[in-house]
Amino acid sequence: MIPGLLLPMLFLAKRIRTIPALTVWAALVLSVAPATAQVTWRMTTEYPQNNISGIGLTTFASRVSERTHGFVIVANAFDNELKISSSEMPRAALDGRIAGGDAFAGALSGIDPVLGLSTLPFLVQSVDVARAGNVRARPLYERALQARGLKLLYLTIWPATGLWSDHALEGADDLPKLNLRAYDTNSSEVMRAAGANAQFLPMDAALAGLREHRLNAFLTSGDGGAGRKLWDFLPYFTAINYAMPVSIAFIRSDAFAELSEPMQREVLAAAAETEQSQYALLAHRNSENYTRMRDNGVRIAEPAPASLVAALRKAATNAIAAWETQAGAEATAIVEWARQQ
Repeated sequence: MIPGLLLPMLFLAKRIRTIPALTVWAALVLSVAPATAQVTWRMTTEYPQNNISGIGLTTFASRVSERTHGFVIVANAFDNELKISSSEMPRAALDGRIAGGDAFAGALSGIDPVLGLSTLPFLVQSVDVARAGNVRARPLYERALQARGLKLLYLTIWPATGLWSDHALEGADDLPKLNLRAYDTNSSEVMRAAGANAQFLPMDAALAGLREHRLNAFLTSGDGGAGRKLWDFLPYFTAINYAMPVSIAFIRSDAFAELSEPMQREVLAAAAETEQSQYALLAHRNSENYTRMRDNGVRIAEPAPASLVAALRKAATNAIAAWETQAGAEATAIVEWARQQ
């Protein structure tokens, strides 16, 4: 060997031996060091953080952060902090004001009638039927959102809807005495057909109407009412089991598409875990809400007066038939399945 080449070759050999060690060291550092957030999704809900919708967004944000090691951060706004109601969320997402949100599904029925499926009256009377029905409906929800540039992440099933009021409801004769906030177009039509003065209002507008004594009743679940402390104005709750509606968490499709495929898989896994967690929460949510309501002086009528429920069921017939003509054969098949359960 030429003596003048010996020293450079020895140096090169040492460098080559060092490279694997450096590679191992770098991999170790990357595996334990927290990743810098590269993507932030602003998401919103009309409801408080302790409401079932708010709990879902909190869970989703936590799962996404864990699964992506901080690469995707979900920044949540609760209690309509951004002044974006459920019906406005799709447009707000497409306009770039938010990346997505958790919207009450009935309020989205103006986008596509199928999104109002879960709020149809008296079709679902148990958690198991609600879950099985939403498994059937999910592809329809996904398709409706996808056609508008949105991607469904997870569903939240709400506890059964009842009537909050400022006085006890004894029967059907009490319905005309109600100035009532309904939660979507279908429910407002049903309540009006039964004799109530009902209108579909976003939550903020409804609460303003309550404070100003223009409203004396709300159609919502114990969860929705407890989260808003409706007992301050409406200390009676009649468990009519009107529906078990869902809220839909979604993200703008192009925001999701900007992620790498591995990150997309982690986000979808976080969404699936959130949906399962929300379903597990539902198992005890109703009894927890009732305990909280009674602790705050709410008088709960369960079962509801038979004549009241009969009047509402009769009033629901035309609304369901009208919805079926708009929603299409696949959605109608799910309604027929629910009727047979």
